Formats: sequence, C-alpha cells, structure tokens
Amino acid sequence: MTTIKTKEEIEIMREAGRRLALVLEDLKKAVRPGIKTMELNRLAESLISKQKGTPCFKGYDDFPAAICTSVNDEIVHAVPSARVLKEGDILTIDAGLRYKGYDSDMAFTLPVGKANPEALRLLRVTKKALKRGVKKVRPGNTVGDLGNAIQRYVESQGFSIIKDLCGHGIGKELQEDPKILNYGKRGEGEELKEGMVICIEPIVSMGDGTMKEGDDGFSFVTGDGSLSAHFEHMMAITSKGARVLTEIKSS
Repeated sequence: MTTIKTKEEIEIMREAGRRLALVLEDLKKAVRPGIKTMELNRLAESLISKQKGTPCFKGYDDFPAAICTSVNDEIVHAVPSARVLKEGDILTIDAGLRYKGYDSDMAFTLPVGKANPEALRLLRVTKKALKRGVKKVRPGNTVGDLGNAIQRYVESQGFSIIKDLCGHGIGKELQEDPKILNYGKRGEGEELKEGMVICIEPIVSMGDGTMKEGDDGFSFVTGDGSLSAHFEHMMAITSKGARVLTEIKSS
C-alpha cells in the first residue's frame, strides 16, 4: 500500500538523503583504475557510520554488503569483491542509508579513468532520462507519465530500457509501493499524490534490454553482454513538483 508521509517524516528523509549524497560524493573521489570494489564497500561502511547512519542494503534480502558495485554489463546488485577496476570500465554504485528509522536510496554510473565515447553517451542519456522523469513528478500525473517520458527519450537515443527492473516508493522500508516503471503509457498507472516519496531510477542498456542472473547470486547482467547504466534519486512529491532529497544542497 502506498503511504503518504508527513512534513516531519519528509524532513527526516531529506536529512537521510543529504547524508547519503555526501557519502556518494566521497566514494566518487575514490574510484580509480586499480581499486577493488570491496575496498569501495569498506570505505562506504566507514562513511555511512560517520554520517550517523546505517547501511540499509546490508542484510536486505540477505545482501552481504553496504553498496552494490556493478561493472560494465552488470546491471544491478553486484556484490563488492576482489574485482579490480580497470581503465575504461564503467561502474554503477547503488547505496542506501538509514537515518532515524527512515531509508534513503541513490545510484549513479561513472567512468573509471577514460571510457570510450559511446559508453560516455550511455551515461549522459541515462542521467538525462532521470531528469525527464523528475520533470513529470507532480500531483495528478501518473506513474505511466513518468515511465513514458523516460522510455521515449531513451529509445530515441538508440538504447533500451531494462523493463524487468524499476523504481519504487520508500520510507520506513527500502522498497514500498508504488512501483515506478521506466516505461509505460501516459495517464496509466497509479496517480501521484502530494506527500508520496519515491525513487526514480532509469536502468538502460546499449543492447536489447534483456537480462539474466549473474554469477554471485545477487546481481543481474545484460543478456547480450552490452554495457548498462543506472541513475537514481529519491524525491518527495510536493504541490510544486519533485523535491529531490538525495542532493547535498538544500532543496
């Protein structure tokens, strides 16, 4: 069931989101060729602790780490490991921070060193698709309005939506209703209402948009081995539109 948050709850979630954004800014600075993804996970745990939060991914559905570190064709949920990042890889970091009983969730994809131009274009398109979705956030619009805006832009750029994955509501639980699809038809799906807090997260591949399970038991990878990118923000729905909560600066 979709829940409506009070102003007080949204302010707590805003603080959780701000603290998470600070953690991810520091993680970005640590990404370089030669670092192991497990080292990024250790750093994330330390940074989350310094922000007086706890990692809400760790233990969720038995996930063993504080962050997901998905590389190249890994779409989501890859477990940090002894894998060494190489020049030209693209890395998706997905993380969550719990603060005062409320969860926050955010993700981004970035190049490791210098990536090839088409990989960089994939990142730009996915990030812009998120912005297209955010612009459709207002009371009275529907989940289908958001998904349609994301899908039309991504496909116009020659890329594919991973349709088996989606965004979600969030609050005292990491995953709440409604599901926020990255595709759809205008006017269809659940209506957005003031006080809802949702995560919009376009997940895009260079290939045909299919996926399969990865070898670590948690991750998903593209079915055709193509690169994948993922950007996510958590936001509250206000009378004026989206208030992004996973940003460092006040909004």
